[in-house]
Amino acid sequence: MQNIKISPSILACDFSNLGDEVTRLCKAGADYIHIDVMDGNLVPNITMGPVIIEHIKKISTIPLDVHLIINNVELLAEQFIKAGADILTFHVEATESAENLVNYIRKISDVKIGVAISPATTVESVKNIIDKVDLVLIMTVSPGFCGQKFIQSQVNKIQIIAKIARDCGKKIDIAVDGGIIPTTARLCINAGANILISGSYIFSAKDKDYQENIKKLRASV
Repeated sequence: MQNIKISPSILACDFSNLGDEVTRLCKAGADYIHIDVMDGNLVPNITMGPVIIEHIKKISTIPLDVHLIINNVELLAEQFIKAGADILTFHVEATESAENLVNYIRKISDVKIGVAISPATTVESVKNIIDKVDLVLIMTVSPGFCGQKFIQSQVNKIQIIAKIARDCGKKIDIAVDGGIIPTTARLCINAGANILISGSYIFSAKDKDYQENIKKLRASV
C-alpha cells in the first residue's frame, strides 16, 4: 500500500492563532506543514515571507513544506532555506532555467527540492529535470487562493509524471494541491500521487478536530 503523506496548507488556517494552529496540526498526525509564499507578482495575492516561516519553524515538530509561488526565486531561495524550509518548491514558469535553479539550490543547501506546474503549464516543461528533483507538485487549481474547485483534467499529469519517473529510474514524491477532499484525493492517489496538500478541507473540521480529517484523507486509497 502506498505511503500517503498529508501536508495541511496553513493558507486556510486561523492566522490570529497561527502558533496554536501549527501545534494542533503536528499533534493531529500531519506529515508536513505546507506554507504558500506569494509575492503578488506571479499570482495576484501576497501571503508571508521568511520571518513568519522562521517563527513557524520554532513551533513545528514536523518538516516545513515551503511552496514558493513567486518570481525571482534565485534571489530569494537562500532566505527561505535559512528561515527553516525542509522542502523548497518553485514554479517552473517562474524561472528561465529550472535546471540552473535546481543546481544552485543543491549547491547552497541539502534541502529537498520540488518543482510545481500550474494547470496552464505542460508536463513537458519539467520533463528534463524530473531526475534532478525530489518532488513534483501538480496544481489541481490555479495557484493564488484557497477554496477553488478541483480541476479533474490535471489528474492525467500525475500519471504522466509517475511514468516519466519510473522510466528514468527516479523515485520522487508526487504532490497535489487544490480542492483536495477524500473523493478527489482518491483520484490523485490512484493516478500516482503520494502527498496530499489540503487547506480548506482540513481546516473545516468541527471543533478543530484536524486529526479526523487528516485520517479521512490518508484513508482515501
